[in-house]
Amino acid sequence: MLSEGISDGIFRGEMLQFAPFLPTQGNRIMFTGIVQGLGKLTAIHRPSEAFQTYVVELPQEAADNLQRGASVANNGCCLTITEIEGNRVSFDLMAETLAKTNLGLLKEGDCVNIERAARFGDEIGGHVMSGHIMATVPIVEIERDGYNRTVWFSLPHELKPYILTKGFVGLDGCSLTIGKVEDSRFNVHLIPETLERTLFGSRKVGDRINIEIDPNTQAIVDTVERLMAQRYAK
Repeated sequence: MLSEGISDGIFRGEMLQFAPFLPTQGNRIMFTGIVQGLGKLTAIHRPSEAFQTYVVELPQEAADNLQRGASVANNGCCLTITEIEGNRVSFDLMAETLAKTNLGLLKEGDCVNIERAARFGDEIGGHVMSGHIMATVPIVEIERDGYNRTVWFSLPHELKPYILTKGFVGLDGCSLTIGKVEDSRFNVHLIPETLERTLFGSRKVGDRINIEIDPNTQAIVDTVERLMAQRYAK
């Protein structure tokens, strides 16, 4: 596959350079993949099968100076605050979000990884993320090595061109570096800080995880494959 052939070049800087999105570019919402804490789902209102409202109690670090209309990533999925009552905020979820992300699997009492949208001047400790989930992937294996863990995920065929060794990937809102890629699965290595601060500390085999591919990797792969297809079509 073409993407496999260009992966080494991409990460040596030999391919086209794509500038990362900034918070000010076109007022685009941006996240950094650094989870601020866990939010607890305290209530779910279901007026219909295709529409639900979640009430989430936010960690204090993510609750300061909130306003209605602000964007908050829940397990990496960008949601808009509709109501605020202290540390408890409400989010409306449409059918597409419920079907495509693991938020549709949650029940009252469950927790979610929380990150506020980045502001101009914030440090980008992870990588640029949009909060647009591509799919969910199941955990297929967990390896424990002392305090660290290596977690393996199933790799959907349609996402395989964008999952590259040492590339970035967003998993439940966490910016992570891909460790190893095999034909139908890939892994990431998790340090104790990540395990303690995020849901990965309690995840188990079979759990479905939200995945967002790195937009810069997608731009490079799609552009190169399109240009190569045009070139060989002549």
